[in-house]
Amino acid sequence: MRVLERLERVYAIGGGSGANRLGGTPEEDDAHELVAGWMREAGLEVEVDGARNLFGRLRGRRPEVPEVWTGSHLDSVPNGGRFDGALGVVGGLEALERAGQQERTLVVVAFREEEGCTGRGCVGSRAVAAGGLESLPAAFVELHVEQGPQLEAVGAPLGVVTAIAATARGSVVLEGREGHAGTTPMDGRQDALVTASEFVLRLRDAAAAVEGAVATVGRVDVEPGVTNVIPSRAVVSVDVRAPDDERLEEVCRVVPAELSRTRAIAMSAGPAAVLREQLEALGAPVVELPSGAGHDAGVLAAAGVPTAMLFVRSLNGGISHSPDEHSSDDDVELALAALTGTLARLGAVVDE
Repeated sequence: MRVLERLERVYAIGGGSGANRLGGTPEEDDAHELVAGWMREAGLEVEVDGARNLFGRLRGRRPEVPEVWTGSHLDSVPNGGRFDGALGVVGGLEALERAGQQERTLVVVAFREEEGCTGRGCVGSRAVAAGGLESLPAAFVELHVEQGPQLEAVGAPLGVVTAIAATARGSVVLEGREGHAGTTPMDGRQDALVTASEFVLRLRDAAAAVEGAVATVGRVDVEPGVTNVIPSRAVVSVDVRAPDDERLEEVCRVVPAELSRTRAIAMSAGPAAVLREQLEALGAPVVELPSGAGHDAGVLAAAGVPTAMLFVRSLNGGISHSPDEHSSDDDVELALAALTGTLARLGAVVDE
């Protein structure tokens, strides 16, 4: 399958173990140049905007009406997987070629710096959204691997995304009192790390009690950080996600600090309905699920673009951001068929 061959070529950029195309690096540039060449070979009009996003346009019979876009990103995390982001770009290009000319112009886009490894995430799509609705498409459909275990657990090859999860992020500072590790009795200690550990467990339990919610502490910085001194201060990172704002707030009640929040972003009824119709036509089960990860689709949806997202089942227990990330050839081919049909349907509809 051509898509799989192209994914391997993108994956090889950067060398080393896994995908290594961090945003803003020469490796991300090389991936964009490679895909731009494929766009030209397909007869698309290639454009790079001021944020260095890459666009390939298949002009429609009615070029004056708003376009329909698909795509994703080409940057990766360090030691990442083959499919994350790249499938949406390479698969989007394949779907445009299969769909052929429509009434509306069809566009495949590779957004810059989605992962946020070198700074803020979704840099390219945020730049596009900042241009206002007049510069945005009539619809956007993003193809992406699930990066989780839910589809594999229910035996479904594809999933229609209902929303991008609400998030709360920040840090909690826990204070204690420094003391000698050998001479301070246990009943007289104020150990900041112990207090932090108790908070981590409360946060875990709070998330476990709310359906669909997750909470992660990925970093703890301890002061003074000496083996024979009782910790006087611990700074704990907090990442909470939930399918909607209400459930997010329920978990965050146990967090004794102000966190930076993003609201849940619902996908649009129209494009999502077309995706469901395509799955039914292909004989695939229609499974709907929220996305716990952020995506360029969420940025465009928040900017007012009618947006849908199609997940491909992630195997190996849903592992992602890893060289072990995997989706089957059959699932990818089914996703391409669904995406092609969806773009053709959206591209054929022109409001007079």
